[in-house]
Amino acid sequence: MLCLILSHLLLFMNVQKPTSCASLTLSQMICMEGLRVVPLDVVDSDTQRCRVGPHLMSRLGLRVGSPVLIGVRQGTCLCVAWPRRDLAEGYVQISSQCATPDLSTQTFTGLTVDPARIRPLSCPELTCTSVKVFLRSLKRKRHVCELLQELLSGLYLHEGHLVDLSHSNTEIRFVLVEHVNSGAHTAGLVTDRTRVDVSAVQSAKHFQNQQRVSDLSLGGLEDVYASLKEMIVFPLRYPASLHRLGLSCPRGLLLIGPPGVGKTLLVRCVAKDVGARLVTVNGPEVTGSRPGESEENLRRMFDRAREAAEEGLCVLLIDEIDSLCPKRTSGSSAPENRLVAQLLTLMDGIGSDEGFVIIGVTNQPDALEPALRRPGRFDREVVIGVPLLLQRRRILECVCQQMPLSSDVDLSAVAEMTCGYVGADLSALSREAALQAMRHSQAGVAERVEMRHFMAALRQVRPSCLRSSIGATDFKPVSWEQIGGLEEVQLKLKQSIEWPMRFPEAFVRMGISRPRGVLLYGPPGCAKTTLVKAAASSSRCTFLSVSGAEIFSPYVGDSEKTLTQLFVQARACAPSIVFLDEIDSIVGSRSDGSSSHSVQSQVLSVLLTELDGVGFRSVERRSGSRKMRQLESGEQEPDELHQMELQEVCNKDVLIVAATNRADVLDSALLRPGRLDHIIYVPPPDIEAREAVLRVCTARVPLHPDVCLRALAELTERFSGADLQNLCKEAALVALCEDGFTVSCVRHRHFLKTLHSLTPSLTPDQLQQNIHLSVGS
Repeated sequence: MLCLILSHLLLFMNVQKPTSCASLTLSQMICMEGLRVVPLDVVDSDTQRCRVGPHLMSRLGLRVGSPVLIGVRQGTCLCVAWPRRDLAEGYVQISSQCATPDLSTQTFTGLTVDPARIRPLSCPELTCTSVKVFLRSLKRKRHVCELLQELLSGLYLHEGHLVDLSHSNTEIRFVLVEHVNSGAHTAGLVTDRTRVDVSAVQSAKHFQNQQRVSDLSLGGLEDVYASLKEMIVFPLRYPASLHRLGLSCPRGLLLIGPPGVGKTLLVRCVAKDVGARLVTVNGPEVTGSRPGESEENLRRMFDRAREAAEEGLCVLLIDEIDSLCPKRTSGSSAPENRLVAQLLTLMDGIGSDEGFVIIGVTNQPDALEPALRRPGRFDREVVIGVPLLLQRRRILECVCQQMPLSSDVDLSAVAEMTCGYVGADLSALSREAALQAMRHSQAGVAERVEMRHFMAALRQVRPSCLRSSIGATDFKPVSWEQIGGLEEVQLKLKQSIEWPMRFPEAFVRMGISRPRGVLLYGPPGCAKTTLVKAAASSSRCTFLSVSGAEIFSPYVGDSEKTLTQLFVQARACAPSIVFLDEIDSIVGSRSDGSSSHSVQSQVLSVLLTELDGVGFRSVERRSGSRKMRQLESGEQEPDELHQMELQEVCNKDVLIVAATNRADVLDSALLRPGRLDHIIYVPPPDIEAREAVLRVCTARVPLHPDVCLRALAELTERFSGADLQNLCKEAALVALCEDGFTVSCVRHRHFLKTLHSLTPSLTPDQLQQNIHLSVGS
């Protein structure tokens, strides 16, 4: 072995002489293309050697045994330079014995390294260093310092790097270097005179559990993250300070939020950030078949948390806690009540000196046992709502970080079109967009994900809060250009629905409050429903439509509960529009002599309460009050992010849009300002509107030059928009009947023949009923 080392040294000394032009060209070519990483030799598995070609060592000014810092992907490795055995250029063999924690278990096979990222370091001898030790088992913690001094002697250490000592066949698996005392340098050499200070001793399993947790982008959850971190750090790291202030250490936190919003993942991220051990309790793991087995399993979980707390910070996560501790009622079984009582006893028995906290996660807080939600058990409740606009954009940036996106992809526009989507939905949306790109590419290999792929994915992935829900509708987007005439009505709808959602800063600046409700009334068939769909499409908000058949139920109280659930879903997916078609059949009026205990009267009472905002529940809280105060005080930041933040702060409410052709039978309490603020009359089309409707309806119908739409508009007095659409369809069928299936266009005579068999649906009585209300729009 000594002869082999001497031969390499002599060879390397010869390399220091001036090289040929061909060698320099080869080295320059290697620098341009990068070095291919190949596995280490067996003899180098327990060393810090990094083997490269001799010409590259000469070019970089490296000598045998020189410490170098190599950048690989998102981390670095501290190695010592050594020439390759075969003297081949273009290859590098890297040791990960001292590397950043993210690269400690990473394989380098198939990677390339830029030679510019191999830079020599100045590593003086260390006088002292502070490390954290991870053992195979905590049962044998004695003589760690003496053993560690022997294992680290002769190694180069770098601050923040993890040293792998698993090859030593001792209890020490890893060593995390926290600080090196080497002056201005961040790396140094450990010698026999170096003092090694051990700051903490933990198990290797603890470290490996932390490494499994991937980095999590908060996606706008900074407030929740700060609250969780404060709850974990303050009681466990500063208990003396709390005692001096006369405060008891809070030990429990309840995390509430809808499914898929990232509650469990957020807890794991916070535990990793503060360096806490995470012990997870799941319902199926605790529940047993034998009497008393569930309570025994729960006690065992708390014992595990106490053992982990002896190493350092510990978090006991109880996932889906509502399934373990439901409400204790007269109909609940004895095993469930015993399990609830056991958890209450265990939480009350936590001492002030025990270094762990309990975090419960649920998406059904109302189903949880009320005794758990008092101070002293779960002291604080943190609510994570459905992501708002700016949060959805940040989540999309996170999930699409590794995705090759085309230049036409606008994540801000995608965020606007994904109202009600939680983090899991947005992840599924990006995955579906990538699959769409693969389907449209050749041989299943997609180079870029384009905006059209996201639009196709939006039709496939629906928000989870609207799946199998009341009022969820999927309609084809309608543009304003598809509606003929009614320009004045369209302008009023834009002012009531589209403008407050698209331009909230103007409304805040002018001190205008957005309307709570809009009522469209007019004769049947005059495009009231189509107008609402067009407004929802242009506003890019969630659209929920409900009818009387979906609300009314033969069971007492079920109709009111259904309407309340509809508003809960609408608030979760805000900004949203709740469309109540034929509202006169749903609520009616209380002045027509009907009983106050009738179903319609009770449904009307629920609707009035929801319109006033009294039905807002605590679990639907959202952030943004601070930003709203800044807006009202006049502070402005005219940029794109500020614009999105304005939209998410101002568009929290649910807008009610109702339609009826019997506005005279509605209750007067429903029509006052503050509930249905804007009352808009949709008139029957006049001659100009009928011509515009005919032009829209015949846009895809081949017409003969002799067709005069103006003349047809004059002949269709008291025809509604639905009648005119039916006229165009029947005229095309008449053309097929008369001229055969080879006909190429529709002539004017076909329209005239159709008019002889059609009668207008609007009667003078209907037009007289829909007079303008005294309440202005």
